[in-house]
Amino acid sequence: MNIKQLEVLRTLLATGSTIATAKAMGFSQSGVSRMLQQLESDLAITLFVRDKGRLIATPEAMVLARDAENVLLAVERMSGHAEDLRNGAAGPDVVRIGLPSSMWENFAPAMLIDYARDFPGVRIETFFETTIAINKLVEERVIDLGFLRMEGETGPGIEIEKVASGESVCVIPKDHPLAELDEITVKNLRNIPLILIGRQRPNRMALDQAFTRAGVKQMVKVETHTNSSACSYVAHGLGVTIISSFYANLYRHLPVVHRPFVPRSTQAFGLAKAAGVPLSIAAQALSDALKRQILLSQKDG
Repeated sequence: MNIKQLEVLRTLLATGSTIATAKAMGFSQSGVSRMLQQLESDLAITLFVRDKGRLIATPEAMVLARDAENVLLAVERMSGHAEDLRNGAAGPDVVRIGLPSSMWENFAPAMLIDYARDFPGVRIETFFETTIAINKLVEERVIDLGFLRMEGETGPGIEIEKVASGESVCVIPKDHPLAELDEITVKNLRNIPLILIGRQRPNRMALDQAFTRAGVKQMVKVETHTNSSACSYVAHGLGVTIISSFYANLYRHLPVVHRPFVPRSTQAFGLAKAAGVPLSIAAQALSDALKRQILLSQKDG
């Protein structure tokens, strides 16, 4: 017994003839007859009898027709729900994503504008955290996916897809004398007020060592903990900062410029999710939206 056979039964009861049923369903009359015979064989019961060329439904057919209608309604509901899931009209109650704190101001809203329109039935929850915290949230399956800097070891329960990269740059006020240089070295930063982030983090420790090797004492004016605040401080003339070009590109609307920093170093960024767990359609669409926004944010960067 299959769905098509049940549809034949429903249509045959409504039309009263195999010819009308075949026309309504786009089948041949012989095809309708075969499906009806197969249904009767599968159920081991007679559903119709012929009287002077007419098909007359048996009482048993009328009883079973109600069951057939319930099955077909359930299938139609399931098909409709699947379409809603594909088109974004329905989905999981919430999709959760983790992002670095520096992406809240412009990147996240731009990423979500089209997504919120395309997936009106989905509630989005954003977590703005450090790489370490995002790693943990993904591993514990608190969030569906997280964007983070790829550094050090990740837990066995995490899969990371590399989606962006950057190189260290010096972010400088537009009217600063350093803006005239093509690249900035450690020695260029002697006696220059610095805005530094990530104290005790691997990248900051490597930067500190570069200053030590060059024999240049850092003149730290501001210690901060987000790339966004560092760029904002630079824009207000508090000093210069050294960050990844990935983040510097997110703040090109500020009155700042950035120049390659020597010694050169690169950074990789990835999209993490729980290992072995497929994303829902809605979560995958959010992943795709993030990748599109990455491309736009880094364009001409």
